[in-house]
Amino acid sequence: MSSRRTWMIVVATGLPLLLFPGNWVRSQDKASGPTLTSLDKRDFGKAVLLRSGVRRSPVVNVVERVRDSVVNIHSERTIHGSVPAEFFSLSPSQNRINGMGTGIIIDPRGYIVTNHHVVEDVSVIRIRLSDGATQSALVVARSPETDLALLKIDVGRPLATMPLGTAADLMVGETVIAIGNAYGYEHTVSVGVVSAIKRDVSLNKEMSYKSLIQTDASINPGNSGGPLLNINGDLVGVNVAIRAGAQGIGFTIPVDSVIRVVAEMLKSRRRASSYDGLVYHDQLEACAEGVIRRVVLDQSDANSPAIGAGIKKGDEIVQVGDVPVNCSFDVERGLMDRRSGEPIHIVVRREGKEQSVELALASSPSRSRARPDDLVWAKLGVQLRTINAELVSRVNRQLHGGLEVTMVDAEGAAARAGIKRGDILVGLHNWEILNLENVAYVLGHPDLPTFNPLSFYIVRNGQVRRGWISSVN
Repeated sequence: MSSRRTWMIVVATGLPLLLFPGNWVRSQDKASGPTLTSLDKRDFGKAVLLRSGVRRSPVVNVVERVRDSVVNIHSERTIHGSVPAEFFSLSPSQNRINGMGTGIIIDPRGYIVTNHHVVEDVSVIRIRLSDGATQSALVVARSPETDLALLKIDVGRPLATMPLGTAADLMVGETVIAIGNAYGYEHTVSVGVVSAIKRDVSLNKEMSYKSLIQTDASINPGNSGGPLLNINGDLVGVNVAIRAGAQGIGFTIPVDSVIRVVAEMLKSRRRASSYDGLVYHDQLEACAEGVIRRVVLDQSDANSPAIGAGIKKGDEIVQVGDVPVNCSFDVERGLMDRRSGEPIHIVVRREGKEQSVELALASSPSRSRARPDDLVWAKLGVQLRTINAELVSRVNRQLHGGLEVTMVDAEGAAARAGIKRGDILVGLHNWEILNLENVAYVLGHPDLPTFNPLSFYIVRNGQVRRGWISSVN
């Protein structure tokens, strides 16, 4: 008669314990089993050091490297209209609700990048630093189309800044780390992988994102605006959205897009007061260590401060003032808060050799002498770029080209008229628009006041649409 053998799994203190059949279980004697010995203090110290060395993973190093450059954002939003009574039980008052998000310090003077939706329509913004200090913040620039915003706090001391990487060489399956104010739990760390790259995501008819990073690192409400990092601790993106109802599907704006938009926002803040004439772009070059980012001058406007300083097309900008330049918004950080006429020390690399020049910002030129893109921004509040004419002629054979709207000032005339990022401007008043000079011609026309409201024509979703812009002067 054979005996029945049974298996049981018992969970104790989180660990499974396997119980064998009775005839397989025997006590351990001194000869066959391990023995317990006491450790003196020196041995115990060695054991602790050995254990900590094994436990200190790359993730631990990343968190320690960037923690001080991640901030927690707490906001208050005013409620308008009627709200169900049960809603108020969660609110500190009957007309405000609390919000939360995360931010990334990009400049020691207290400039912070986050998502626009984190600070949209809020009345109070409070920043909590990693050391617990709390400071009120102001929104200094915003880009609703890209869902990015720039905040500023004043703490009277230099702050740690986030090291920047690139998303250009991201690999699917690569380890990434998210840090954020998840559900109000400050500096929450989660780890995952890059699930996909170049994802296009639509939230609704009004908001869509292009070329996002998808990750399974846990991203929750409150993570918005926070960093996604590679295993070296370099920023590869800004967390922006999750798939509702899904598990492990989060999305991140690539850092390369963030750098471009932040540079544009900083530059737009200076346009009202100063002028440099620099036109530059980020250039990525592959190397044995990965990717190197450089900032290269495209051109300098004629008779501009840049031309007067001797800066030439093709120069690599190495340093502006006391700011080393690793990306395009470093140029703007170096020029920020500078007064017109103040000499700024700039280092450029030309034909492999570094040269030092001095550039003095000029006062913002009159609109009649302004660069076309400056004039367009001042009067309409948009930035435009030339696109392939075939994209327009496919929609309507009578059209010969147009300009894509790449950025919209939320307070500008174009935004008030309903123009959005991604629209293609093909006409103003009675003129077809093929380049920036065409736009400048219309905006500088002596009869412009009689055009108000100024009619415009755009291509959106494969259709030509007409609208009117008021208050253009």
